[in-house]
Amino acid sequence: MINRLIQLLFFGILIFHTGCKDNTSEISGSILNQTAGEYILLDELKSDILVPSDSVKIANDGSFRFSVKIENPSFYLLKFNNNNFLTMLIEPEQNVRITAHHDSLNFPITVEGSEGTRLMAEYNRKLRSTIDQLKSLNKIYEEHQSGSGLTQLMDSLDSMAQNYLNEMNSYTKNYIDKNINSLVSLVALYQQVAPGVPVLDQTKDWKYFVKVDSSLFRQYPDYSPVITLHKQVEELVAGLGVKPGSAGQTAGIAPEINLPSPEGDTISLNSTRGSVVLLDFCAAWCAPCSSEIPNVGRAYDLYHPKGFQIFQVSLDKSRDAWIKGIEDDKLGKWIHVSDLQYWNSVVVPLYKIESIPANFLLDKDGRVIATNLRGERLEQKLAELFDKK
Repeated sequence: MINRLIQLLFFGILIFHTGCKDNTSEISGSILNQTAGEYILLDELKSDILVPSDSVKIANDGSFRFSVKIENPSFYLLKFNNNNFLTMLIEPEQNVRITAHHDSLNFPITVEGSEGTRLMAEYNRKLRSTIDQLKSLNKIYEEHQSGSGLTQLMDSLDSMAQNYLNEMNSYTKNYIDKNINSLVSLVALYQQVAPGVPVLDQTKDWKYFVKVDSSLFRQYPDYSPVITLHKQVEELVAGLGVKPGSAGQTAGIAPEINLPSPEGDTISLNSTRGSVVLLDFCAAWCAPCSSEIPNVGRAYDLYHPKGFQIFQVSLDKSRDAWIKGIEDDKLGKWIHVSDLQYWNSVVVPLYKIESIPANFLLDKDGRVIATNLRGERLEQKLAELFDKK
């Protein structure tokens, strides 16, 4: 199952909906220390096969340029050979520019114009650093294996190795949390520091597999790697004996949100863990939303001291209107975030929002336990949670 998923991850095509565009993307860049007259290749990753797309001769100054027409965001491989390549996530009409050393395409110096590619390259650099650290420990062992005090040395090296692995494990979890709405989080689940040595352990870190599945399956239910992950998570949870609805089951976790506050600070939904949270979608221009304000405010005043929080996401398109709405209705006491993209906000497809007001009540672990609680229903549900303990 895992091998199949890894194949799909690195030999898959993303299926998205795009509007009517020219769909021409350009991939260009500069290769340092190149070999004169050498060709650089561009392959497209489809299903479980690698399809040659184009090849160009690198110019004397190290520059190269590809032009491809794509209808949907797709994975491409920029490569010299099968051991020296860069995996890229390219979207229609993107102009991507790469600067890299000839012998290390997978660790480019700069990536511009493709956030997905930049994020994967960023992770690769951290992973390479960890692998290098582990290799240095192995070198120390080889240099001293015939000397005295080998047992103590091995204990010390094992301890250091475990620290490096723990650090990479924590980095990966943080990386997933920050990019939980992106398919790069799926790739991060299956990274290894050596063959058979995964960064994330499915048994110990199963909640992160569930978390990624919970977020991505809502967004890309027809994308085969996501479907494969979803089936794997079902098997994993069943194998661990976690029952649906039990304290350990996190399959209903609300997808992560990372958006700016009015002050410009990025606030994550996950930062509210430990509180019962009303995830509320609204806008200053929404009259029904304004009608709900007294109910929401009263619930906040009653239950915030007991551990209730409100994470309010605005679908406004004007910062001035958003701020004015918060100030006029005296709502500054709880959390407000927005990307000011109106109905183009990233949260709309993520939560399948068709109208506002809309809300989701989350328990202390971030699981959705109720939806669209309006009027007295919100206070009634909170009373069940807080007043009957």
